Order: sequence, then C-alpha cells, then structure tokens
Amino acid sequence: MKLKTSAPLLLLPALWVASCTSPVDEAGSTLPGQCQSDAPVVAPQKTDILFVIDNSGSMAEEQAGIATELPGFIKTLREGGGVTQDFRVGVITTSVYQRIRFQGRDVIKDYPGEAGHLQPVPDADGKPTVARYLESSDENLLEQFQRLVKQGTLGSGQEAPFEAARLALSEPLTGISTVDGGNGGFLRDDARLLVVVVTDEEDCSSDERPVPIILSQDTSVDQCSADAALLKSVDSYFEFFRGLRDSKGARREVLWATVGPVALSDKRAELIQDRTPQGTFVRNADCPTSYGPGYRHRAMAEKFDSHFENLDSICRESYRDTLLHIAELAAVSQSVDVVNLPDPRLAQVELTRASGEVERCSVAAGDLSYEPSGEGRSARIYFGGDCLRRADDTKVEVKVICAG
Repeated sequence: MKLKTSAPLLLLPALWVASCTSPVDEAGSTLPGQCQSDAPVVAPQKTDILFVIDNSGSMAEEQAGIATELPGFIKTLREGGGVTQDFRVGVITTSVYQRIRFQGRDVIKDYPGEAGHLQPVPDADGKPTVARYLESSDENLLEQFQRLVKQGTLGSGQEAPFEAARLALSEPLTGISTVDGGNGGFLRDDARLLVVVVTDEEDCSSDERPVPIILSQDTSVDQCSADAALLKSVDSYFEFFRGLRDSKGARREVLWATVGPVALSDKRAELIQDRTPQGTFVRNADCPTSYGPGYRHRAMAEKFDSHFENLDSICRESYRDTLLHIAELAAVSQSVDVVNLPDPRLAQVELTRASGEVERCSVAAGDLSYEPSGEGRSARIYFGGDCLRRADDTKVEVKVICAG
C-alpha cells in the first residue's frame, strides 16, 4: 500500500470548544488568555534502523532477496506519511556464540567481531570501510545498503538475534565510538528505533556465557526450542528494549519487525519434522525453507503488536511486500515532538483516515499521553487507544485550542 503524503505536521490555532470552564480560569493558571501568533512546530521524524541479519550457512538466498527489494523499502521510508523523515541504517548479525557437541566434545566458539557490533559498510569492491552506518541523505544509500545486508554465510548456526540486539544497544558498545570499535553515535537523542530481524531459524539468545544450550548434530531436533527454558526469556528481552532511553533521559519509541520462520499462510509458529531422503529436519509448519520453528520470534513480535502487523515469513518467494509493509510501519510514528505548546490540555490532534473520516483526539479524553520537556529535550505527545496512527492516514494535524 502506497503512503499518501501531505505537508509536515503543524500545530495550528483553533477555536476553544469547551462549553464550561477554561484552563485559563483555574486557580494559579499561567496559560495565556489568547492565541499565540506563532504556531508551535513539530520537528522532522528521526528513526534509527537496526537490521539484524542471520549470517549462518543457509541464508545466502534470503540475504540476496532482501537486498533486491530494498529500493521500494527506502522509497516508502522517504515518503514518510506526510512527515519529514530523517533516518539512518546499521546492520549487525545474529552471530554471538556457538556451542556444539562434536565427536563427544563440547566445542565453544565466540564471534567477538560481531556480537552486536555494527558491521562495516563495504565499498564497491566489497572491502570494508570505516563507516558503520548509512544516512538517509547519502546519495549512494541504496547501493551501499544492498551490499551491507549481504553478511555472508560464515556465521554461527546458533542464531541469537535478541542477544545481539541487546549487546548492540547497551554498554559497553554504545559508549565506545565506531572509530574505536563500538557503536557509539549510532543511536541519536530524540530518535525512534526500529529493529528488523531477518532469520530462518529460532532465536537461541542468552546473556549467560557460555550459552547454556549445547547443539547436537541431530537435525531432527531443535535444541533451542527443546531447551528454551534455559534461555533468557522473551519477556526479559522485551522489557530491556521497551526501557531504552536516550542520553537526555527521554523515553525512546521502539518498533520491532521480524522476517522469520513462521507459517506463510497465517504466521503461526509450529514445529514439524520434515523427512527427506537426506535426513529428517526440523522446520516451521508451512515454511519449507526454514530450519527451526519461530516460537520466540512470534512471541517477541506480539509484544510489540498484538495484531502481528510486524511479522512475516522468511519463506516468501519475494520480500517486496514484506519490506514495504515494514517501511510503512516505520514511517508512522506513534509520538511527536512538540514545541511552543503552552499546556497539553490545549492540544487537539485530528487524524484524517483513508476513508476520509476525521478522528479527533486529546489528552483530556485519554486518547493521547504527554511527556513534558526536560533538559535539552522537547515535550512529546504519544498516540494511543483508538487514536493510534495508521499507515494509510492521509493527514495529521496537531492544533492548539485557544483558551479565552
């Protein structure tokens, strides 16, 4: 679905519509008694996008498929649902560790060059550069992004995307500059965060070292599912991501999307054993190119969106529609920075839906929540309830109701 664009959000004067007491009349009120001549403004929408790419031995075709469909993804991001978009993109892999029982021995391998580290942007010859992320303003964004998502197939077969993302978004990596081998500078203050996981196997994340699950050479068993109780819970990882704040202490809006091992037909997670002449392999139901079920991936997606709009199957022949939908979700912020707003009780938001219906929302009615400004950060309005923004909304206006 193509987004319709409109002018950037504006905070405009409007008539006071209350039939009873105005906030101006309340004891101790410091609100102005008439409309301001300068309308409050909304800043461009900033989004930091972190792709978590499975670089195990089975992922070459899927990485190429993602790269092929990136033009539409970037175009849709730039269209932005009527809001000026300012985004940047970085890539990490699912490789953190691997522990396997081989010929009776417990073999442990770590991936110190990956393990949450932003991966270098390759040049035209495929050689790594000093750059660790890409800006939306870069005229070579598409070509560089297409090279960057092709992370190869020499990574761990014990995929840990949740743990890789946790490492990428926390100390010590966030406190070390990219020049010195960290991720410092990637996450921006006042920016939303979108995490996109691309994998064909179950998540096997733990913050314990060594990882408590040992893989076997028996392809008919998915050890990460069988011993899932030993892993760090999905709830714990979700609470970490939801609790992220920027350096100013502001709440960070976090979005999550997964292209993973779930069913093509209905996005369900269900383990099946696929018996072939080459042996018996564990897959997810209705996902023939997966190598494990998607229980934890589905659970994480549901934490962020109970309707699973942020989840799709890695087994699709084309990722065009999948990436377009993720871009649509990413372009629609469920919060906006506001400047020059005298009081949240004076804010009224009008959302024009695709049908032409206008939804009117306010803090007083409980449709919106408000976080006041702090040192070095703007105030912010969050959308909720029936006033959640939708990708096909045609217009958003934030108005100030005149008190007087």
